[in-house]
Amino acid sequence: MSIKGEPKRQQQKSKETKERIFQAAKRILKKKGYEELSIKNICEEAGVSNGSFYHHFKTKDDLLSYYIEEQPSIRPELLELPQNAAEAKTAIVQVYLNYVKYCRELGVEFMAGYYNPKNQALNAVIRTERPYPIVTVQAYVEKALAAGRIRLDVGIEEFTTDVRMIVIGNVFEWCLRDGQTDFEGNMTRSLGKYLDGVVE
Repeated sequence: MSIKGEPKRQQQKSKETKERIFQAAKRILKKKGYEELSIKNICEEAGVSNGSFYHHFKTKDDLLSYYIEEQPSIRPELLELPQNAAEAKTAIVQVYLNYVKYCRELGVEFMAGYYNPKNQALNAVIRTERPYPIVTVQAYVEKALAAGRIRLDVGIEEFTTDVRMIVIGNVFEWCLRDGQTDFEGNMTRSLGKYLDGVVE
């Protein structure tokens, strides 16, 4: 006979373990950098077994990605079908300002560790699970294109690649300067200029 409330308790315990593992990874990134971020070190720091780690995450990059991709979602009404190009551009910038806010919450040390060329979770070609903000933006743009509300001067693949590179550049610059940049302003300006050039 199952005890009422047991699944909820298990879910809560699972959430707490995930959070403990993540906090351990954050501490290692802050103190020692990405090179020292091994599953062995994460488990030791978190006080969990390897089995517990693999129960929740496939790899260390999967762990980092989980927290990037689980950012607070954008308000659904913001991503309804736009009336025109100006509305679409505003919505896309808002998605990334939301991402900027989340990057700030995670902190410079975490983001600097995450944006490492060895982190295969950043590779859009091999990433198939849990959408990044760019997946949300691509779906939104495709919907607007199909409805004839906007036109793109480039192909959708080129568009998503360009946007992704602009965003990575802004995050990298913010990390490089240890958070001492106008993160929101730079993201709005660079992304806005690009969108003005390709979205009609």
